[in-house]
Amino acid sequence: MPTSAGEALLEDTAAMETAALSIHRRSAGLSDKVSGVVRLSAGEAMSAFLARNLAGLRKDLEQIEFELIARHALANLSRREADLLIHEQVPDLADIVARKLGRVAYAIYAEPGLAAGRRSLHSLRDLAWIGFDDDHTYMPGQRWLQEQLSGVRPVVRGNNWLVLMEAARAGAGFAILPCYLGDPDHHLQRIGGVIPEVFADQWLLVHRDLRALPRVRAVMDAVIELFQRERALLAGKV
Repeated sequence: MPTSAGEALLEDTAAMETAALSIHRRSAGLSDKVSGVVRLSAGEAMSAFLARNLAGLRKDLEQIEFELIARHALANLSRREADLLIHEQVPDLADIVARKLGRVAYAIYAEPGLAAGRRSLHSLRDLAWIGFDDDHTYMPGQRWLQEQLSGVRPVVRGNNWLVLMEAARAGAGFAILPCYLGDPDHHLQRIGGVIPEVFADQWLLVHRDLRALPRVRAVMDAVIELFQRERALLAGKV
């Protein structure tokens, strides 16, 4: 615990920390080289999507080292926990610049044998479902699923999209998944169309001190191009 003398200095030290972080970010922006490390943070499902497309992202950026950070929580861009962040929400922070990438659609998926003959949600209500645990009911599609199942909890629950996907692939039940995960997977079959009420907008976030840094700008442009190229897959129209 700080002493009374230490407490008297807290305001000054907080200002020093803010200034030091600003110097760290702005000094990085003084480079004019399109090389170095770029840290990109996203949820685990979006990180998997980016990982599948890394070869294309790096096609003209081989001199840049990519660090993919998969996490639910927002990375602190001011502290450079990441250089770029893809998220479903835009934090109300003056120093953050946001660019909308597109909208992600969701649908119901299951292992093909389990999905055979199933064409509607009505025929699935009494079957095994896979969903998020109680701490993650804010994830896209989970409240919608609870409403459809009259509040009955999924019999298999997890805290990670990729775990839910693997459980569905193994035939453990039916799951709502992002279409960009479910549609390309030959071990999964979509049941019906996309769920109109379930979607998530994706935003590319960057600290204003870093947006002009050449290597960060180059990765931003590559990510924007990727989302434009794959917009049909993301929207569940493939």
